[in-house]
Amino acid sequence: MSMAKTLRRKLQDAFQPVVLEIEDDSHHHAGHAGWRPGGETHFRVRLRANAFEGVSRVARHRLVHDVLAQELQGAIHALELDLGGPHDR
Repeated sequence: MSMAKTLRRKLQDAFQPVVLEIEDDSHHHAGHAGWRPGGETHFRVRLRANAFEGVSRVARHRLVHDVLAQELQGAIHALELDLGGPHDR
């Protein structure tokens, strides 16, 4: 299973988001630290979920990092997060 699919499955299961966009941004980091041939090292995630309503920005990031702890310790070098409640833009 690709890393993007793994991220999607884990985030979907954990947060039941109303918006979930995942972009493999690895090609923009070719030759930089953490990059590997084939990509799947740098990701952008935009997630909107009821679980984030009234939760601080730092706490939202911690929740996502907890869900993706295994991936962040191994395959993923960088994860850019845009997290919000269901009505945030």
